[in-house]
This record gives sequence, C-alpha cells and structure tokens, in this order.
Amino acid sequence: MMSDAATDRMESSSAKSDRNPKLQNRVDPWGKFHVTPEHGAWMGNRGILHNDQKQIVSQWQNYGWVTCMLEYGDTHRDELFAEGSYSELFFLDEATAFAAGHRPCAQCRNQRYKDFKAAWVAANGDHVSADDPPIAKIDQEMQKERYTQGEKKTYEAGLETLPAGTIIELNGGAFLIWRGRLYRWSFAGYTLHKGKLEPSSIVRVVTPESVVNMFARGFVPQVHVSAYR
Repeated sequence: MMSDAATDRMESSSAKSDRNPKLQNRVDPWGKFHVTPEHGAWMGNRGILHNDQKQIVSQWQNYGWVTCMLEYGDTHRDELFAEGSYSELFFLDEATAFAAGHRPCAQCRNQRYKDFKAAWVAANGDHVSADDPPIAKIDQEMQKERYTQGEKKTYEAGLETLPAGTIIELNGGAFLIWRGRLYRWSFAGYTLHKGKLEPSSIVRVVTPESVVNMFARGFVPQVHVSAYR
C-alpha cells in the first residue's frame, strides 16, 4: 500500500497530464464519464471513445480497460482526446478505477500488473482454467461484471463480508469501505460517513465481485489521501 506522502506526490502531479477540464473524461465508480475540474491520481484507457469534436460517443472499444500512470518515460500528451488516439480518462484513485472495472496497465505499471494478475487468478480460480491465463481471458471475465443492458452491473452482499477498498452504493451515492469505516466518494476525495449502518446490512456493491474477492485475499488498492484523515 502506498504511503500518504507518495499518494500526495502522485495526486499533485496529475495536473501536468490533465489539461482540459471541459472534457468528459472524469470517471466515477460506476464507470460513467463526467465533466468536472477535479483531477485524479491515475489515467485510464478503453480505446478511442470520442469523435472529432472531442465528445464521448462510446463507452468502450475493447475489453482491456487499463489504469495508467499520469507520466511515463518520455511519453507526453500535448493534446487530450487527439484525433486517432485513445481517449484519456482520469480516476480519483485506484479504488475508483477498480470499481469502474479497470485494471493496471501491463506497460507503464508492469509490476502492479503482475501483482494484480497473480492476485486475481488466486482469488478467482473458478473463472479460469490455467494458473497463468492470458490477460485477455481475465479482461473477458471482468467485462461480464461491468455492464448489463447498458447499466453498471452491481450485486448485493452483507456489509460485514466486504473487504477494505470495496465501493458500495447507498442512497444513490458511492461509499468506500476503508479502515473499518465508510467514506463518501466524490471527485474531490472522501468524507467520513457519520451515519449508522449495521454490519449485517445487505448493501449494493459497485466494485466487481472478482475484484472484491481479490481484495479479500489481501490485495490493497491505492486510496486517495482524504480517506486517511
């Protein structure tokens, strides 16, 4: 798990890559796109989703939904939503990206990608037949958990069974389970939920079930620093 200082550095650097607050490129835990000035800690990619007016016209173009570093090597993005280039998406933190159905990029986040793949397979052996399946197989399995009939696929579970890093839906809002508490999600960060919710409560889970299984076995997502305050 990343330290608070590392998280702060990562979040403060995001403005370098996130130059156009008018684009519909901020992603919420349901995987939906929004226009908002708040930036995020990670960039994402689902293929080319925009038209030549830089408007989102598709939810995805492939099943390999990845989460990337904002800065990587000599790669520079002088223009977001450029013609013929993939649509750059931005996430508050890794917990949000996982909830939306994204996973680490194999190129710019290679070690995190390897850790994710090993953890996902260990937690979801019933979904794959090999110990080291191609990532395309995992992407196909995750796609089944992303959308159903055009809407984000969710499921119900007991609150007390859900591990840290999971995002749930309450009264139309998204809430992160973290350090034994609930934090209300927003594009700017998290705020502690002061309401009472019994551990035995049945809640609607936004984070894909295979990812929740992975969290339950000890894989910890990076979470915005506001959840540590």
